[in-house]
Amino acid sequence: MRWTLFEDLDAFLEAAGTFLHSRPVLHTVPLTVTETLRARGPRAYGTEAPVFGALEAAGAVRGGWFRTPPHRLTLTPLAPAEAEALAEHLAGLGHTLPGVSGERATARAFAEAWQRHTGAKTDLRQRQRLYRLGELTQPTPAPEGQSRIAGPPDRELLMRWYAAFVTDVGNEAPRDAGDWADIRIERGGTVLWESPDGEPLAMAGTLPMVAGQTRVAPVYTPAELRGRGYAGAATVAASRAAREAGAGEVLLFTDLANPTSNGLYQRVGYRGVADFEVYDFLE
Repeated sequence: MRWTLFEDLDAFLEAAGTFLHSRPVLHTVPLTVTETLRARGPRAYGTEAPVFGALEAAGAVRGGWFRTPPHRLTLTPLAPAEAEALAEHLAGLGHTLPGVSGERATARAFAEAWQRHTGAKTDLRQRQRLYRLGELTQPTPAPEGQSRIAGPPDRELLMRWYAAFVTDVGNEAPRDAGDWADIRIERGGTVLWESPDGEPLAMAGTLPMVAGQTRVAPVYTPAELRGRGYAGAATVAASRAAREAGAGEVLLFTDLANPTSNGLYQRVGYRGVADFEVYDFLE
């Protein structure tokens, strides 16, 4: 078992690309992040260069990780011994980490190992569930209104809603709000649900399709408009558009502390696949 660090995206994908594509649902985050880095360049998520790693055993890659500083380490599912070896490897190289995210058992095993090797305290920040779309169902009762794709006139709205979404979920923004809005408009990657008279009420975005899968993110409704079905309508419209564009798997993550959103996604046809956890590392 050997962990190899990569600072070059192409070299990492040459080594680990087949492995990442072998489980596109569970590997949705590294697949979509590496696709964005490939398309937008190494500074797509910040001012520092990303780093990657691959676990090789018996002549094949069987695990991986990436980090886009200053954000947390993200892991593919690993066995406890593999997570332990990675923590020892990165600590030995002198890496400092703000936290880790990954499949529940993997993230927990790494967080515990990181604490042993570095003395850092760990704090469970969020429990998530990954869902995949089964049979898409229109929410009932359906709210009045219609969906449309956000365009250039919506740039300021998308910037405000993206910033508000990041604040609501308590995460660091992975990119500048203006840059985020420009990319979404360029790709046609955000659905707005609007009232019959054209007032935007909610949004649901989709990430680039890679390895036959795409992920719905983010879903946002302003606080004063919640509880009226707008997010569900936007999610259904975005999910339908993803399927019509050829996605074999349509996925999304939820915060398990939010029973409203989890119930909503299940009602419109999403089914749980796996649970994930996010940890912060504290001095």
